[in-house]
Amino acid sequence: MDNELEEIRRRRMAQMQEQQTQAQAGPEAAYQQEQAQAEMEARKQELLRKILTPEARERLTTLRMSRPALVEQLEMQLFSLAQSGRLQNMIDDEQLKQLLAQIQPPKRETSIKRV
Repeated sequence: MDNELEEIRRRRMAQMQEQQTQAQAGPEAAYQQEQAQAEMEARKQELLRKILTPEARERLTTLRMSRPALVEQLEMQLFSLAQSGRLQNMIDDEQLKQLLAQIQPPKRETSIKRV
């Protein structure tokens, strides 16, 4: 029991020290991290402009509002396709719908039977 309590105290102390270190380096580190994220997002948007038609980008943007995790997964798949050279031309709206259908889990049909 004492060993467990001591282990918890030691972990909590290490966690507090880490938080304090992050707080001291906070503004600069946060700014650099924010800049890196903005740069990554800009590159991602540029690549999407190159591989998607305007209609497909619009569908992706609309879908991002309701299903952000699905869009992230789809974007990763699109980036891997583009990097591997398997895309010969731009992906239009219909092709994007097909990719979405492949990624999404099948919907379960529910029916209510009254007895």
